[in-house]
Amino acid sequence: MQTLNLPSYECRISQKEEGDFIFDFIRKKFILLTPEEWVRQHLVNYLHKDLGYPKGLIKIETGVTYNARMKRSDVVIYNNEGNPHILVECKAPTVKINQSTLEQAAMYNRTLKAPIILLSNGLVHYTFKLDEDGQLINLSEIPKFEHKKR
Repeated sequence: MQTLNLPSYECRISQKEEGDFIFDFIRKKFILLTPEEWVRQHLVNYLHKDLGYPKGLIKIETGVTYNARMKRSDVVIYNNEGNPHILVECKAPTVKINQSTLEQAAMYNRTLKAPIILLSNGLVHYTFKLDEDGQLINLSEIPKFEHKKR
């Protein structure tokens, strides 16, 4: 698989008749290894190991209803209160992150209402924050997890 613009990590790959599978430590099972899954697994590992997001707050392929249709968001990170905090949209490294990618994520986010949207193809990453007026503000980096003290 392609080298990504993310820290490498030791991944478990299993070869089966149907193809290669990668172990998803969030879902605790092997998933068919596609280029998009390669990006998702690296990004989720980065969010957890480097930025401190707890595994229990990360959900993969969350169901989202939009226009009476069920869709699946790639990754949703929740805050400590159980509300969506970051919506993550992953693409294969060969897929450009463009306006269409942002519109897809924004469509999912109409239901989720996460204040942060992260788009990545493993090579380039774009992070946006919704302001009070619902406008997207480009962030220079992905925010680290904030441990709230009680």
